[in-house]
Amino acid sequence: MGRNIATVILAAGKGKRMKSDLPKVLHPLNGRPMIHYVIDAAQAVGSQKVVLVVGHKKELVMDATRNRGVEYAVQNEQLGTGHAVLQTQSLFRDFEGDILVLSGDVPLLRAETLQKLIDIHQVEHPLATMLTAEMTDPTGYGRIVRDAQGFVRQIVEEKDASPEIKKIKEINVGIYVFQARPLFQTLPMVGNDNQQGEYYLPDVIKIYVDRGEKIIAVKTPDVAETHGINNVEQLKQAERILQERLAV
Repeated sequence: MGRNIATVILAAGKGKRMKSDLPKVLHPLNGRPMIHYVIDAAQAVGSQKVVLVVGHKKELVMDATRNRGVEYAVQNEQLGTGHAVLQTQSLFRDFEGDILVLSGDVPLLRAETLQKLIDIHQVEHPLATMLTAEMTDPTGYGRIVRDAQGFVRQIVEEKDASPEIKKIKEINVGIYVFQARPLFQTLPMVGNDNQQGEYYLPDVIKIYVDRGEKIIAVKTPDVAETHGINNVEQLKQAERILQERLAV
């Protein structure tokens, strides 16, 4: 497709619900740190550069990924996903192209799914293309509201959702492709006027939509691959899914 692609992987979180001192992204999944699967996927789609945003116990995360050909940006305070991506800005100063944003705790995403997301983004060329999934029970997730043409009109968080919007089953899974330059121009405009006082990456989408930009959402056919891992039970479930894939 021609355009340069790079990947930012968010890997700074503590993972309190894992009931362990180990950074969440280092929990083993079939004998390998969870983060390795995410790096594999980023490299499989041809990323010229893979940047891990590290924070909590960053030395451990860096040691576990040292030989994987990645670079690091440090988020000293966990101030949200938008703030995390902003920490990578200096590493992309001369980069022209697109940035795929992945989560270090979503290890089941297939390279083919990401490649489709990137291909659509590079053909249609919006400022951002986001991955979504349809869930039978979308409770707790940000809902995707589309306009008549099918473009993203808004992402509505559960706590802000009207009963009507809560009926929407399509959710934001936190995986995006952005045009790099506009992304870094827009991130400083994101505010932290929310209960957590954090800077959220989906707010970049809101800024774009408010400006009248077209934002594309691509629905993944397999919701299981978008699952984040927040606790030991979800980790075990992910291991089962990976084993089933290997058995095919």
